[in-house]
Amino acid sequence: MAKEESSSSGFRVVDRRPFSADGTKKEEVLTEEKSGEGPEAADRSAPHELPSDPRGEYDEGSSRFEMLVSYLSTTAMFQLGLIAGPSGERIPADLPNAKRTVDLLAVLQEKTQGNLTASESRLLAEVLYELRMSFVEMQKRQGRKSK
Repeated sequence: MAKEESSSSGFRVVDRRPFSADGTKKEEVLTEEKSGEGPEAADRSAPHELPSDPRGEYDEGSSRFEMLVSYLSTTAMFQLGLIAGPSGERIPADLPNAKRTVDLLAVLQEKTQGNLTASESRLLAEVLYELRMSFVEMQKRQGRKSK
């Protein structure tokens, strides 16, 4: 299908662009489209799943859930001003958005009740407790600053 070029370095370059240099569709692409065997056909028939991570982080459903909780809790901590920005600077707390993120975790807890393992339930409950306590503390701090 694709034009292949080899170099002395051992790398192989495969040109998979569907158009030639003059802008017309390549003959191989036209043939694949007619036969229904192109990459688009494979995409339509394949089930949509997360790509598997070479380190095995996405292999089990529980690790996906833990990653989601971790992502949301880190976002909330960042919004609360508990985590420094990318270049190390402190970012002021954004309490309205932090509240939304904590509320989102609470919705996740409510909607997954009875469907989580004991460790997943415990993780979510502990994260929510810590974030709620941090949120209240940040509200108190901002109240003191405004007086």
